[in-house]
Amino acid sequence: MNLDEQPLFRSLASLDLPADDFIIAGSGPMLAHGIRSTLGDLDVVARGAAWAKALTLGTPSPAPLGYVDHIVLHSGEIEILNGWFDYDADKVIDEFELFCGIRFAPLGKVLEWKKRLDREKDREDIDAINRYVNDGN
Repeated sequence: MNLDEQPLFRSLASLDLPADDFIIAGSGPMLAHGIRSTLGDLDVVARGAAWAKALTLGTPSPAPLGYVDHIVLHSGEIEILNGWFDYDADKVIDEFELFCGIRFAPLGKVLEWKKRLDREKDREDIDAINRYVNDGN
């Protein structure tokens, strides 16, 4: 997957966030693995210098699912969060898979989070991830 061709990742690159201080969470890792071909938005978990940079780009507010604050940029296409649910942000960011020089949450973690949320769209993603893994990927 060439992420440079994806508009959301071009938007992310334009923010110039320090690469070691953020990770792509939500459904983004599914795109990196080729499980999904499109995304509606990008969930970015940031800490330290990346969160400090995000604070210069927008105003934080409580994230819809609680626990953390977020900054919404690019007409809602990029959501930068200073944590991920009640998980330790450093642990989330430090456990990653690298695609095109960008940190992504491992699929196992995505599966864990989506099972926890258990929304209809998450159930569809859970099925897609399980099919992908069962196909030997």
